[in-house]
Amino acid sequence: MTVSTVLSQRQTLRLCTAGSVDDGKSTFVGRLLHDTKSVLADQLASVERTSADRGFEGLDLSLLVDGLRAEREQGITIDVAYRYFATDKRTFILADTPGHVQYTRNTVTGMSTSQVVVLLVDARHGVVEQTVRHLNVAALLGVKTVILAVNKIDLVDYSHDVFDTIRAEFESKAAELGISDPHVVPISALRGDNVAERSTNMDWYEGPTVLDLLEEIPVQSGRALDLDFRFPIQYVLREHASDYRGYAGRVTAGRVAVGETVSASGRTTTVTHIDTADGTQDSAVAGESVALRLADDIDLARGDLIAGGDTPETVREFAATVVGLTEKNIAAGATVKLRYGAALVRARVTSIDRLVDIDSPAGDVDNPEAVGLNDIAHVTIQTARDVPAENYAARGAVGNFLLIDNASGATLAAGFVGTRLR
Repeated sequence: MTVSTVLSQRQTLRLCTAGSVDDGKSTFVGRLLHDTKSVLADQLASVERTSADRGFEGLDLSLLVDGLRAEREQGITIDVAYRYFATDKRTFILADTPGHVQYTRNTVTGMSTSQVVVLLVDARHGVVEQTVRHLNVAALLGVKTVILAVNKIDLVDYSHDVFDTIRAEFESKAAELGISDPHVVPISALRGDNVAERSTNMDWYEGPTVLDLLEEIPVQSGRALDLDFRFPIQYVLREHASDYRGYAGRVTAGRVAVGETVSASGRTTTVTHIDTADGTQDSAVAGESVALRLADDIDLARGDLIAGGDTPETVREFAATVVGLTEKNIAAGATVKLRYGAALVRARVTSIDRLVDIDSPAGDVDNPEAVGLNDIAHVTIQTARDVPAENYAARGAVGNFLLIDNASGATLAAGFVGTRLR
């Protein structure tokens, strides 16, 4: 059996790192890459030389992550970077997000496709504002598994009491937000304690390392498969000579088989064929791009939805949570374009009901004037035509949308139907 065959048979876990500035995310990710032997020899040699040139004792593993010169000079990570590594048990796709408050939008991007969030805190500072912010974003996106890595534990003399205090505060906040699978691990990314290898400096800690948890947490790749069938039409394929009409797109949720009953534009029909570039097949599941042929001639176009099971109702008004992605504010009453699945419709933000202050339940701002960059807000949206809006689920398999500026075409906000932080 070849190496590529073995790798293809492993499950893949998608995870995201988050935390405040200087909590050691880059060093933590570099440690994971180094200790899982996911670093090429020439990369490691370059890090060794640069570390020595800077007078760094040992290896500055953050250099394995902060590859951009501007980032290195400023000592910060400014964008979402995706890293890939593997162990004997599974493969990993890691989204490394920035720690600055003004890059909350990047954190949303990284967490949106992740099953697990590894949230770092500095043991000297404990749970801080940005920790709570990232926990709220995880809850907003439906992430249930969060690993709190209490980093730089060596700088507090590996104190059990300090760790317990941080753990209690984190577990209380996680329970409040509905994060059902929290884990807390004391680590030193710089020294390698409890990242990939068990520490010999903390006899009081008998739990798993971070890597142990990442290898053991079940990969729930089938969440989208558990939903009802959803198929936004991206293109209508027509060939008049053969009277062929197929509806091309990607299955975003659930599954469908030839002979099953589906709904589209308020009518029910049957799937007669499922076509692919390699020929016809009997069924299709979430993630597959296919063309469906239906038993009945229904007037469908790009943006329409073919659905099975509990078909979503079409509405012209719905509540949602949005995250501001640009410096252009979205004011109450603003007209925008709404991208929902493959549909692009005219819409209006009829009200901004609440601007969420994630640092304090009492600090929310009711009826604010606008949503700005990195703001998280509850809003009400009206559309010019019916939209099959349904509650956000399965890390965006259904219920996610974008708000787009009418004039420039820039994306103003990412949204989640029906989601509320509190």
